[in-house]
Amino acid sequence: MIHFSAAELAPKQNYKFLTGTVSPRPIAWITTQSKNSGVVNLAPFSFFTVVSSDLPYVLIATTRKDGQKKDTARNLSQTKEGVIHIVDENVLHQMNKTAANLKPDESELSLSNLTTIKSQSVTPPGLSDPLIRLEVTLQQEISLSDDTGTIVSDLFILKVLDYYFSEKIFDVDKEYILSEKLRPVARLAGNNYALFGELFTLIRPQ
Repeated sequence: MIHFSAAELAPKQNYKFLTGTVSPRPIAWITTQSKNSGVVNLAPFSFFTVVSSDLPYVLIATTRKDGQKKDTARNLSQTKEGVIHIVDENVLHQMNKTAANLKPDESELSLSNLTTIKSQSVTPPGLSDPLIRLEVTLQQEISLSDDTGTIVSDLFILKVLDYYFSEKIFDVDKEYILSEKLRPVARLAGNNYALFGELFTLIRPQ
């Protein structure tokens, strides 16, 4: 085995090793809205997971750049609302366009021909093209600091208020999400992504 001590690595090396190791990762494509300007921001985040099911909580982690929060993080802190979309292969290229770095008063929606739809429980609109979306509110925010005390990342635990599933990917009778029809896109290391592959069943021991 090739060994590295994490404490001796540069941030870029840790990023490369972590994103290559914790892989594949689901992508949270989230709309938020500026409290001051009302601009709708749209951005993808692959540091994203479920943290509870009894309580419908998910987690998104956003890294800081030059000590500043990203637009999405700032909006979540101030308005405490957002809409998460699951990226499928039909919206992959649209999602990639919205990863561009824009000014806070510029909307990533201007980079695509995506159609928005009014949300039921939150102010930010959703997107009509993705096959799944979740309306969420902020449950808890946690700031992570490095050894010098500088905040480098912001964690957002978000409570799911509303689920929306396309009829194309949802079994109404069993209340199952049909992964083989959703075909979610996963994030790998670098500029690489993975499409939905082979599906198999493995029964857990009791």
